Amino acid sequence: MYEFEYARASSVNDALSKYQSASDPSYIAGGHTLLPTMKQRLASPSHLIDISKLEDLKGIKIEDDELFIGAATTHEEVADSEIISASLPGLSDLAEGIGDPQVRARGTIGGSLANNDPAADYPAALIALDGTIQTNNREIPSNDFFVDLFETALEDGELITCVKFKIPNKSKYVKFPNPASRYAIVGVMFAEFNENKRIAVTGAGPCAFRANNIETAIAEGKEIPTLNYENFNSDIHASAEYRSHLIGVMTKRAIKLAY
Repeated sequence: MYEFEYARASSVNDALSKYQSASDPSYIAGGHTLLPTMKQRLASPSHLIDISKLEDLKGIKIEDDELFIGAATTHEEVADSEIISASLPGLSDLAEGIGDPQVRARGTIGGSLANNDPAADYPAALIALDGTIQTNNREIPSNDFFVDLFETALEDGELITCVKFKIPNKSKYVKFPNPASRYAIVGVMFAEFNENKRIAVTGAGPCAFRANNIETAIAEGKEIPTLNYENFNSDIHASAEYRSHLIGVMTKRAIKLAY
């Protein structure tokens, strides 16, 4: 690990100010991706700006049939929230399946989404639930947020402050997890709204995506199609072809369990 400066922000504005005044800074909340990367010397920020204690980035509430979760809310808080379990149990289940108790106690929803790991769980929820990322200066729809492998639409220094989800009639997240890390080899989020049914997939490609072909098949009462796996991930855990097969399996399970 290279040398760096550490500072704890006292407010969102203070975090932004500290970021802008540093040469090569990075925000840190849970740190589950950033710190291991630094230890391996794959990242070397000049300054770490701790935003984990900012009350402005915490909290869970419902307004106008939408669920708002502060960016520094931990996975454990999402999993244990009575508000979320009553209004969006599919999201509670998703959070409960992230990593282990230690990871859930420290990792945050905002950090997970900003990192955009191809096997992370929250990206599938954001897309399936037609979510919105709120930052210090704008709102980014889920369709525009995930760009590519570990890449999002966030600009340099831009800070996620809140994540907003639309509340569906039914929802369920199902994943085929790596037995060690609990990351999704393939994960599928199903959400039913009055006007449509949405399917989002994580773990299969460079970043999470909406499975439009599957949604069309469901709407038309047809068999779930096998997706083209040409650009899917292929590694020691599963081939691209196998991931394509898992998408169909996980989709059927998610829909069945949602009802």
